[in-house]
Amino acid sequence: MTIAAIIVAAGKGLRAGGGVPKQWRDLGGRAVAEHTLARIAAVPQIERVVLVLDPDDVARWDGFAATGRYILAPGGADRAASVRSGLQALAGLGVRQVLIHDVARPCVSPALIQRVIAALKDAPAAAPGLPVTDALWVADDGRVSGTRDRSALFAAQTPQGFDYDAIVAAHDSAAGTPAADDVEIARAAGLAVTIVPGEADNLKITTPEDFSRAASILRNAMNIRLGNGFDVHKFGPGDHVTLCGVHVPHDRGLIGHSDADVGLHAVTDAIYGGLARGDIGQHFPPSDPRWKGAASDIFLRHAVALAAEMGYVPGNVDCTLICETPKIGPFAPRMRAVMADIMGIDEDRVSVKATTSEQLGFTGRGEGIAAIATATLVPA
Repeated sequence: MTIAAIIVAAGKGLRAGGGVPKQWRDLGGRAVAEHTLARIAAVPQIERVVLVLDPDDVARWDGFAATGRYILAPGGADRAASVRSGLQALAGLGVRQVLIHDVARPCVSPALIQRVIAALKDAPAAAPGLPVTDALWVADDGRVSGTRDRSALFAAQTPQGFDYDAIVAAHDSAAGTPAADDVEIARAAGLAVTIVPGEADNLKITTPEDFSRAASILRNAMNIRLGNGFDVHKFGPGDHVTLCGVHVPHDRGLIGHSDADVGLHAVTDAIYGGLARGDIGQHFPPSDPRWKGAASDIFLRHAVALAAEMGYVPGNVDCTLICETPKIGPFAPRMRAVMADIMGIDEDRVSVKATTSEQLGFTGRGEGIAAIATATLVPA
């Protein structure tokens, strides 16, 4: 079942100050939108991401298009029109469920996103909400004129999740009708919306003061982890080696239960190490015939998914291949690109380099290849 996310980022957002739309303002060294996209990317169930942008913001449109990681859609005259544009961009792609999220909520947690996804298994729509705990007053000319019962009231949050076909139909029928959010549009179409527990930290940046609060939340979440990995495979018969996911011609192959990709194995173990979750052998025992000859990207994808479940994404990865032959340099750019794609991170966060052992030891004698890797894991 394909799950997609629509990030609505086409608004002007100038009430928050700074002279530029709030989604592009700096927040702890990254734009607000970058934080939000990283939180979405940390959820492995989400297979496609639509980014709704101001069509007149050519520089940002071209920048995001160049990454190849997002489906881009032009924003409309209001939020509902922007959402419809995002929904249309997913037409024909086999999407069954869609999450719609405000770009100005950069502190949303992967756990909250997954709660919404889980609720959609039994409901056509689900959204996070916070119970209202403060007393509610009615004002008249600056004075309290009455109160309201708060026992059944919730403060709405995003992401709001829906059956894709149902929310498309709801938006089509509501075109031109003002609505506070997509839940209101869904309810007007008769969809039952399940409330899942929201989070106080999932604030929507609206005023200048919200930036300092969001920055504080993100700082407190910066529990960085570090792991390292080391792997060795010896040479055997063959006409190529697979290193960091790339086929490299060679007069010998590498021997191993899987495809013997020593680079991916080291990186995978570095991630497992940072999570304190063992190594490849524990998750994919060599005694299990299912993994005989398996492509090692399976292992790395599992490690990244496990990190996401624990609330982390790879911050950066550094892999060093140790061998006399083959020459790694010509293939290193492709290796970086492949590993970045597997892990769902930018290439500039992936390093692949090589060294020899000056003809010393088993690598110096040309008996095999070794790899050492370091991975940092940052909160999603």
